[in-house]
Amino acid sequence: MAKGHRSQIKRERNAQKDTRPKAKLSYARVSVQKACFVLDAIRGKDVRSALAILAYSPRYASSLIEKLLKSAIANAENNNGMNTENLYIAECYANKGPTMKRVKPRAQGRAYRIEKRMSHITIVLDER
Repeated sequence: MAKGHRSQIKRERNAQKDTRPKAKLSYARVSVQKACFVLDAIRGKDVRSALAILAYSPRYASSLIEKLLKSAIANAENNNGMNTENLYIAECYANKGPTMKRVKPRAQGRAYRIEKRMSHITIVLDER
């Protein structure tokens, strides 16, 4: 059992909260492995160069991550009052989401399972 009054416990929990601007895309229809190829290319870069990399990347996940990065930049500007020139990507990662199971008919009455994987992509920004 936690010690202290409920409001005191909440105050302590909120003091430990991460205040960096971030954006999360849940249930993205791209596998974690494919999303990580793009995320590895932009990790640690400043926002302007990351947007340039995403704009010219041929992968499908880059369009999703570009939209997510623009959302994180808007969160930093509007909610935290940060300057966009000083922002860089502190963290970016993709976690495994649920998998849709589908069946594909094959020869001689057999059926193969197709797994359509999803991921949860998160981008955390910080100021230099």
